[in-house]
Amino acid sequence: MIRQYELIETVKRYDPSADEDLINRAYVFSMKAHGTQQRASGDPYFLHPLEVAGILAGMKLDSGSIVTGLLHDTVEDTVATRGDIEQQFGDEIAELVEGVTKLSQLELQDSASKQAENFRKLVLAMSKDLRVLLVKLADRLHNMRTLNAIDNEEKRRRIARETLEIYAPLAERIGMGEMQDELEDLAFDQLHPEAREGIDARLTFLRKEGGDLVARIIGELSDVLREGGIKAEVSGREKRPYSIWRKMQRKSIAFEQLSDIMAFRINVDTVAECYQALGEIHAHYASLPNRFKDYISTPKTNGYQSLHTGVIGPHRQRIEIQIRTYEMHSVAELGVAAHWSYKSGEPITDGPQYRWLRELLDIMEHASKPDEFLEHTKLELFQDQVFCFTPKGTLINLPQGATPIDFAYAVHSEIGDTCVGAKINGRLVPLREALSNGDQVEILTSKTSTPSPEWERIAVTGKARARIRRFIRLRQRDQYAELGRAMLQKLFRQEGYEFTEKAVAGVVKTLKVNAVEDVYANVGSGITPAREVFNLVFPGHRSEQQKEQEEQRRGQVIPLTRGQARKSGDPSIPIKGLIPGMAVHYARCCHPIPGDRIVGIVTTGKGVTIHTIDCETLESFYDQPERWLDVSWDDRAADDHVGRIHAVIANEPGSLGNLTTVIGKNGGNITNLKITNRNTDFFEMLIDIDVADVKHLANIIAALRATREISRVDRARSG
Repeated sequence: MIRQYELIETVKRYDPSADEDLINRAYVFSMKAHGTQQRASGDPYFLHPLEVAGILAGMKLDSGSIVTGLLHDTVEDTVATRGDIEQQFGDEIAELVEGVTKLSQLELQDSASKQAENFRKLVLAMSKDLRVLLVKLADRLHNMRTLNAIDNEEKRRRIARETLEIYAPLAERIGMGEMQDELEDLAFDQLHPEAREGIDARLTFLRKEGGDLVARIIGELSDVLREGGIKAEVSGREKRPYSIWRKMQRKSIAFEQLSDIMAFRINVDTVAECYQALGEIHAHYASLPNRFKDYISTPKTNGYQSLHTGVIGPHRQRIEIQIRTYEMHSVAELGVAAHWSYKSGEPITDGPQYRWLRELLDIMEHASKPDEFLEHTKLELFQDQVFCFTPKGTLINLPQGATPIDFAYAVHSEIGDTCVGAKINGRLVPLREALSNGDQVEILTSKTSTPSPEWERIAVTGKARARIRRFIRLRQRDQYAELGRAMLQKLFRQEGYEFTEKAVAGVVKTLKVNAVEDVYANVGSGITPAREVFNLVFPGHRSEQQKEQEEQRRGQVIPLTRGQARKSGDPSIPIKGLIPGMAVHYARCCHPIPGDRIVGIVTTGKGVTIHTIDCETLESFYDQPERWLDVSWDDRAADDHVGRIHAVIANEPGSLGNLTTVIGKNGGNITNLKITNRNTDFFEMLIDIDVADVKHLANIIAALRATREISRVDRARSG
């Protein structure tokens, strides 16, 4: 376990100007925040962020990264907030801590969706500052080192699988080979313990049989280089168990058939000396066919540079040799962290390690769901590379098995969308042709061309497949939208209404979509029934079938007219809180109807006048409280009351007829209509309508607002 003073000393060794006070304050803040929390192992929880900070210090990262490592779990797992972090450590540290937070509060449907959404958030965060990823990788590395403390085997396997599928490839993509190897080995131990045990046993046997073989090979290689006048440092090691197992799986061979279990590295000062050392090695030992790779002239996408060769080396051993400069070795081990300037404190935003990140962001833009994004991302992370060239000589890195479709989308999304053919090394080839290292690829395009659904089976890169899926999805959406619009038009016509886009636009927010086209698409695809949209547009409308069903429930065959209902019904006014026999009138200033909050005003010689509680006329009675009566509607309210609306309609033939038709279809009866203003374009009018209650009037208003000719309609409160 690293201690506080050891952490400070480690940072000070590579960065004497590091902010010691800032790191100490973060140490104290994190220790207090985590308090008595414990990990699954029973150790104090605070040991975890301290170890994460130690891993980051081992990468020689800046003070901001070290502080983030100490604080990275405080917002998620303690009572500390982002505001607390920002107040004590500044906005930059708060942003980094928030970016690393696991976002476990996301309420998604299943663990796969949760994993995908968390990874999407991580990509967004690290696109702003890659230190987020570096801290996250250090966090995952320490969690993997202590994974055996978790009793639940399934949980251990899930974490290990996520590490192998997501975090180890991410470490590889930013060139952090040492961290990648350890993450893979720790995950391998959890996922395939029997295979790990078998490989360990065989390696142990080889060590006993070979004795000091590695040391003797290193000595002989060093002598060869020294005699050739090359100053070099030679080292050797066994390949890691996971690397051995993966090669056995990929090539379907047994352990005994592997020729490169031992790997040797030659470090020199300059690029020229790399090639000189290669010449000396090939001059003394027979090279193995198809085992030479020059990653110095053509670096990997993560910036890795080295010469690889396989030879029958000292003591007739088949060995792999890597030749590189000391600077290249630093990049191979630490990747982007090796380039980090802890003195400048400025985030790195350019370089070979960043192209893949920009591609992930492009995939994210075109993927419809988080799990689709994760699927395409895994395609980007897991595949070996081929290197191809444009006709102008630009290098394009693609996964093994990539096709001209992938090449076209790698050059530019529009090139991919308009691709019609391809030439490889000047020869016209099918679009499904697999590309090889060194191919020169020319993409043929046409402005009228569009992606074919067949391309999704041909493409292997996540970027290409995401773009093709997006195009197919949008084309299907257009077809669904066209169908949905036709279905709504038919339903409106069946129910006696004119179909307008304005009517559908009024329910966009209610249906929680972004635009009218989304409503049409949802109807066409069956997500939203057409009847549901219609009922939202015309909430008071009753179909003929509904009317018949209601009449059957009531035991009626022919409904009574409003006049008949008034004659045969109870003639009393349905108001509670009045003296029996008292004369009651409804105020014409506010037209109260059942559902409104009301108040009674006693008027000499007239009885009681009922007003709505917000009627402006009531202001004249404020100084006469003795005239106020507390009243409310009786449950036996009569079936018709006058509601008044103010409408502005287009001055064109048929407008008034459509208005009255809509009111009638929604169960309203016009008792009075007064035009208050008229010009060449519009009528303004007050309309009195017999309605049952406030809800009935609101339904009529909603139906009117959906009508094309009506510019505005509201309930009138005076006049």
